Amino acid sequence: MIERTLAILKPDCVRKNLTGEVIARIEKAGFKILGMKKIKLTKETAGGFYAVHKGKPFYEGLVEFMSSAPCVPIALEKDNAIADYRTLIGATDPKDAAPGTIRKLFADNKGENIVHGSDSPENGKIEIGYFFSEKELIELG
Repeated sequence: MIERTLAILKPDCVRKNLTGEVIARIEKAGFKILGMKKIKLTKETAGGFYAVHKGKPFYEGLVEFMSSAPCVPIALEKDNAIADYRTLIGATDPKDAAPGTIRKLFADNKGENIVHGSDSPENGKIEIGYFFSEKELIELG
């Protein structure tokens, strides 16, 4: 079943000049890029996106990190996109991630872990809508 997921190449990915490498891995895994842009989140925008985590111990640090430098949100589409993307990126903590996954290869720690991925098809739609209007998404057929 065709699904959509939101990927965000986080500020550490951009700072390390890994955006091209990570995008290449995403495309090689069969994902279609429907929309992509480089933006700098404000604390308010980052806080709104991660509002589901408000009140958790890592929330303030996450908002600070995500607003610290540019990031690259990407709307992706593929059969089984949610599960396949999460397999591609690996566990949240890179020390727990499988060999060859994006986080195992490039992430420094659980807090700065290179990429974000939606955790369900429903959240994929909501998260993509946070960064992209429907007219910004290009259907590739």
